Amino acid sequence: MGDSRWLIRSQSLVTLAAGMIYPYYLLFLKNLGNSYSKYGLAFAIFTISSAAASQWLAGRLDKQAHLILFSSSIGMMLAMLLFPWISSYTQVLIVQLAMGAFNAMQKTSERLLLADTTERGARGHTIGSYHFWTSIASGFAVLLGGYLIDWLTINALFYASAAVYGFSAWAVWRNRTAN
Repeated sequence: MGDSRWLIRSQSLVTLAAGMIYPYYLLFLKNLGNSYSKYGLAFAIFTISSAAASQWLAGRLDKQAHLILFSSSIGMMLAMLLFPWISSYTQVLIVQLAMGAFNAMQKTSERLLLADTTERGARGHTIGSYHFWTSIASGFAVLLGGYLIDWLTINALFYASAAVYGFSAWAVWRNRTAN
């Protein structure tokens, strides 16, 4: 069993990065797609690629969870850096495909590492703390994104989100030998 504080911190950063851009990312997708069906297709590609990637990752998680978690934050950071440069719906679909895979990498490795830092019969406190801090980060992110978008462009918000994903990757890398 290990210390879960680094995981809680790094994944609170991921939640912050995702939450501060998410409402504006949805508008970005809708505006680029020009229809709800195109928006639906883009989101479906995200979720289906996430599902497929989780199956591919399953056999690799036990030995490579830290590397997978690190890579997911780096991947999302790169995706956020690319979004302001997207100029076609086809490019959106390609980035959505990659983001779905990064999402699966984050979710599956996060859960495995959380389980690894807890002990059967004594998981409640750690899981409750994890949920509390990541939820606080999510709420703060939406507020922060709303205030920032008033002063910044949506592109700047994507770049700020990328920086937070980068901090998360750093936190995971720093603790790669924690377990």
